[in-house]
Amino acid sequence: MTNQRTTVEVRDHVLVITMTRHQKRNAIDGAMTQALDAALNRLEDEPELWVGVITGGPNMFCAGTDMAATSGTPTARGGIYGVVGRTRTKPLIAAVEGVAFGGGFEVVMACDMVVAATNARFGLPEVKRGLVPTSGAIFRASRVLPLNVAKQIMLTGAELSPADGHRLGLVNELCEPGGALAGALALAAQITANSPVSVQQSLQAIDALASANDALGWALTTKAKKVINASADAKEGVAAFFEKRPPKWTGR
Repeated sequence: MTNQRTTVEVRDHVLVITMTRHQKRNAIDGAMTQALDAALNRLEDEPELWVGVITGGPNMFCAGTDMAATSGTPTARGGIYGVVGRTRTKPLIAAVEGVAFGGGFEVVMACDMVVAATNARFGLPEVKRGLVPTSGAIFRASRVLPLNVAKQIMLTGAELSPADGHRLGLVNELCEPGGALAGALALAAQITANSPVSVQQSLQAIDALASANDALGWALTTKAKKVINASADAKEGVAAFFEKRPPKWTGR
């Protein structure tokens, strides 16, 4: 099934969701949020679907929020992007080629496992725009990475290489460029060889423990976002991005 923003395909018991807004580096607008939400609702609701794979295609994953159009309204079941606020019972694997920046990286962090090509690029550049990550990275980055590394990439805006991501535990499997989807499907096949009841119960138990403080994490994200939205630096950072110039920070 295809719409303007995603392609959805069933392979055995696996639902493959491909973002298809390639001319915008798969930046998420309101239409993509709705498309991702619908696809993940399908994964959750159809008993014969046991595992999901989300990818951006062979050249990129996702550049995050479309800063011109915004990502639209968070959905009832999935939250921001229809993905990052979702409670799932079925595993979701990210297959990452090329850029996974900002909200795109936060989508990766919301998945259960990550297969990345050696040309993948992970980053949280929000501080370079006078912004903060608002889609889960504030509390999830330190779950999938060591605390000091999470601080470093979030406070400097520097990229994390896929090799370092693999060494540090963010990335489950590394593959050659163009091979992320195949690698994710191979990992999915290992999961679907097992009892879906066992897999789902195990995942729910693990996630319940890991997400016990999520309400506090979202509250702190909202607090940071409120301060940022009222700041001159945020306005300057966004203006500089669109005008393709270095920002002039004032610290206000």
